[in-house]
Amino acid sequence: MTDRDPLYRRHRFPADIIADAVWLYFRFPLSLRMVEDMLAARGIIVSHQTIRLWAEKFGRTFANQIRQRSRGRLGDKWHLDEAVVSIGGKKHWLWRAVDQDGFVLEVLVQSRRNAKAAKRLMRRLLKGQGRAPRVMVTDKLRSYDAAKREIMPSVEHRSHKGLNNRAENSYQPIRRRERIMKRFKSRRQVQCFVSIHDPIANLFHIPRHDISAGHHRELRAAAMDQWAKIARV
Repeated sequence: MTDRDPLYRRHRFPADIIADAVWLYFRFPLSLRMVEDMLAARGIIVSHQTIRLWAEKFGRTFANQIRQRSRGRLGDKWHLDEAVVSIGGKKHWLWRAVDQDGFVLEVLVQSRRNAKAAKRLMRRLLKGQGRAPRVMVTDKLRSYDAAKREIMPSVEHRSHKGLNNRAENSYQPIRRRERIMKRFKSRRQVQCFVSIHDPIANLFHIPRHDISAGHHRELRAAAMDQWAKIARV
């Protein structure tokens, strides 16, 4: 096919099948073999290893485009938190930042839970969002205060465990995937997965409690339309 999109060139399967496989894998808590079976039910025979390669290659491209489109548009109240994750039997920390509406701003896997790690997260946040927040909310970990004084000294800092439930709740999709994958195998695997998963989750993050069913369907249709443009299908 001479008119095929360059992104999908040299791939045997059509663009819509590849994009659909990537969407299924990152949109829902499914394993690679589950996606393989779902495609097989539609008569599409592809191995789970091929789906893994699609997820890494195309997922990264799609996530980068979503990230670029949302740059500077997300909330100005940042909730920062860290959660322990076991990788190869060793303890690591999943540092995470979300805004007041639950959109994920940044996720960073680090081996330490100290001021240096907090500074790295804040620098990544400033680079990715292009601006400082109006308010930063964290738990009682003192590393946040030490890092903020150096990186964002003028930003208001609210340190209270009860105020940070939004960040803590945002770990749930990753925890579900961790169980399905029977734990993450490497630090690179975790970072690669979350850096793709979270922008795609942001695209389809639609609040349900404040809007009517009709409005929810409209927003979902708009998200699917945007996905089709990003995936070029």
